[in-house]
Amino acid sequence: MARYTGPSTKIARKFGEAIFGDDKSFEKKNYPPGQHGQNRRRGKKSEYAVQLMEKQKAKYTYGILERQFRNLFAKANRSKGVTGEVLLQLCESRLDNLVYRFGITSSRRAARQLVSHRHITVDGEIVNIPSFQVKPGQVIGVREKSKSVQAIADSLSSRSAAYDWLNWNDAKLEGTFVSVPTRDQIPEAIKEQLIVELYSK
Repeated sequence: MARYTGPSTKIARKFGEAIFGDDKSFEKKNYPPGQHGQNRRRGKKSEYAVQLMEKQKAKYTYGILERQFRNLFAKANRSKGVTGEVLLQLCESRLDNLVYRFGITSSRRAARQLVSHRHITVDGEIVNIPSFQVKPGQVIGVREKSKSVQAIADSLSSRSAAYDWLNWNDAKLEGTFVSVPTRDQIPEAIKEQLIVELYSK
């Protein structure tokens, strides 16, 4: 598979923020990677370079490859509403992202694996496609056989963030995707307008 599986701290340092969640290594070295580290002279970035960095940051954050991301942009562009905002809403509606948002896993990478390994259900049916677009009102749960998986229990016991657009039931280990989040409710620091400008060239 072409999906990125390398060191996450290196990518976080490249963008100057911990896009994969809490990262102690990033806190120690929060400057770009490379042999010369902080001493290297870095010229001013062109407009294209800034736009490209923003697109790559979004792709790494959600774990989406170029063709899939381009298709999401095309879908967002065709729909009503602000294209950049709709693009992020489509990314947030992915099954792997929602598994992560509910706190079933501690990272999107782990969420993708859980979904692929058939641990997650949508409305009671097993779904093993990480890019599955969840619709408001649908219920995402942990499969009955998988409720004893230690990694899931550990992650749920340490979950802290709660979102207005999601509703989690601890007793049943399932959550409802109440509504599509507005831009204010999405915590990711992504300048989506730059991505729209890049794809609109």
